[in-house]
Amino acid sequence: MSRTAAIERKTKETQISLTLNLDGQGRSSAATGVGFLDHMLDHLAKHSLCDIEVKAAGDTHVDDHHTVEDVGICLGEALREALGGKAGIRRYGSASVPMEETLANVAVDLSGRPAVLLNWAPQTHKIGSFDTQLVDEFLRRLAYTAGMNLHVNVPYGSNDHHAAEAIFKAFAQALRQAKELDPARGGEVPSTKGTL
Repeated sequence: MSRTAAIERKTKETQISLTLNLDGQGRSSAATGVGFLDHMLDHLAKHSLCDIEVKAAGDTHVDDHHTVEDVGICLGEALREALGGKAGIRRYGSASVPMEETLANVAVDLSGRPAVLLNWAPQTHKIGSFDTQLVDEFLRRLAYTAGMNLHVNVPYGSNDHHAAEAIFKAFAQALRQAKELDPARGGEVPSTKGTL
């Protein structure tokens, strides 16, 4: 069974084409026009073993907000579609990732019910030219659109680039666990309700 999705999104602010393969090899081709987002998507693909291809054109002359937000929405839609009925998946995943002086802890539940907790206090407003608050925006849009619980905790760290990178790597590791097919489950949906 192929766990893939292709999403197209066109608005007055952005035009996005995105493909996702949940059972890939960690390949990424990200061309969003937002360099730091491309960098984070590369980490997400590599450490989740998903293949992600995204092309985006947005109103970055205004700022990066609409592009980052809409790529998050598209990736969330793709994740929801590729997971299908979620039969046989592990459902839960968690990871703790250090990045030099920073630690990020991330837990996910592919429950179908969106909830987001982001416990991270950035030290600066910018990572290069990237608005630091857009890390939060991307993760919220992705999680709410995909229908997942996403809990992010950064208990310490002084470098925002390191923190963002640790968050994306930990999220990727947690997602890798949660999306994985569990042979012991025998194809059943991991819920007492029988559906997710």
